[in-house]
Amino acid sequence: MKLARIRTSEGLQAVAAVHAESIQQLDMTQVENCHALSDILHADDPAGLASFLLRPDTPHIPLDNVTVLAPVDNQEVWAAGVTYKRSQVARMEESESGASHYDKVYDADRPELFFKATPSRVAGPGEPVRVRRDSNWSVPEPEFTLVINPNGKIVGYTIGNDMSARDIEGENPLYLPQAKFYRQCAGVGPCVLLADGELDLAGTQIELVIERGGSEAFRGTTDLSQLHRTLEDLADWLFRESEFPQGALLMTGTGIVPDDDFTLENGDSVSITVAGIGTLTNPVVKGV
Repeated sequence: MKLARIRTSEGLQAVAAVHAESIQQLDMTQVENCHALSDILHADDPAGLASFLLRPDTPHIPLDNVTVLAPVDNQEVWAAGVTYKRSQVARMEESESGASHYDKVYDADRPELFFKATPSRVAGPGEPVRVRRDSNWSVPEPEFTLVINPNGKIVGYTIGNDMSARDIEGENPLYLPQAKFYRQCAGVGPCVLLADGELDLAGTQIELVIERGGSEAFRGTTDLSQLHRTLEDLADWLFRESEFPQGALLMTGTGIVPDDDFTLENGDSVSITVAGIGTLTNPVVKGV
């Protein structure tokens, strides 16, 4: 089952089950203290609770008639780096001073984890993601994203866009927070696929398409079988010596990196499609 945060045509926010071309609003009044998407995700049985809240007579509403919001309530958003071979190579190419660090972390027991965004810095479907005005080399990073409950259990999956200023990070690895963390620095959505079954890693294809002026400027694909670490391992490391009472989202790294001569421009459109979840599309802004 896929769940989303939506805003209805009347301006009301709700949680809905997502189908191919429509949604069905969940009846959150059936359970005490169940008001938000995270209340379902953090329940003992998210899929069972969601099915209970979906009344059989609930009408289908066309997706075009609602606004789909980022599936984030109060969770922190974190990210993992250098988890694909392509990312390792790209990070070593962009940073002469830090190349050996990226080489070592790829095979190290401890992964690279960093804080990515607060909820207010997250763009939902159709909302703009930003290129820093002091960056001349920025790219989107399409990432399979884990939704984790306060107990550290993976309860769902969504799509993340880890916007990255490659020139700032490449100048000095200590600039990583500035390269990654700023206003509108992340896109997340459009929904959460509940983790209620075994995940087909090879069948979970990730595709990135960047459009510029109505034409395709870049396209790339990968799949989760190329991920160098397990999803459970990444979640375990995130929760070591840390607490997330509101839960967390964890972007798991990128296996798609545009060529070194490519940078995002104002007005570009970034679309990330993950098999089984859907497509997250965000326009790009810079210098405003």
